[in-house]
Amino acid sequence: MFKKNNTPINESTQQSQAVERITSVLGSGLIWHGSINGSGGVRIEGAFEGEIALRGMLVIGETGRVTCQNVRANTVIVAGAVRGNITTQKLEIRGTGRVWGDVVTTAFVTEEGAFLRGQIRMEETIELNLEPAPESTPSEAAQAEAIAQTPIVMPPQAPPPEIVEPSPEPTQKSTRKKKSE
Repeated sequence: MFKKNNTPINESTQQSQAVERITSVLGSGLIWHGSINGSGGVRIEGAFEGEIALRGMLVIGETGRVTCQNVRANTVIVAGAVRGNITTQKLEIRGTGRVWGDVVTTAFVTEEGAFLRGQIRMEETIELNLEPAPESTPSEAAQAEAIAQTPIVMPPQAPPPEIVEPSPEPTQKSTRKKKSE
C-alpha cells in the first residue's frame, strides 16, 4: 500500500530542514526598551518595545508582549501579543496569540482561537533586509585585541618527577585439595 521513497535527499534539502533553536530569553519579569539585532533564536516572555531585526527564530511566549513598528525575523511564533507589522518567511500564531498589525510572509500557520487584526500579504519570497551578521561586536573585538597584545609569560618548568617502578611481589602458589567421593 505504501511505497518507500528512494529519492536521495540532497544537501540543500538537509540544510533547509536545520532545526532552529533559542539562544536568548527575555524573562517574564523583564521590561526591555531598545533593539534586538543579529542572528540566533530569541524567546520573549516579558515586555519588549523597540525594534527587532533578527536572522533566526523569534518566539513570543504566552506572557510575552511586543510593541514594534516592524518585526523582521526568519521565523516568528506568536503565543503572546504583538502590536506592529510582521515581515517574516514563516509566521505561526498559536491559539493564545494576538497580533495587531499587517503581515508579509511566505508561509502562515494559525491555530483555533488565534487573533489577527490586520492584512496578510503572501509572497513567493521575502527580503528581510537584515544587516549582515557581524563576526563580533565592537566590545568583543576590543577585548580580543587586548588579549592579542598581552605577552604570554610561561613559568619555568620543574623537572618531571622520577618514576619509580614498584618491585614485583612474590607470587604465592595455592594448592587445592581434591574432594573424595
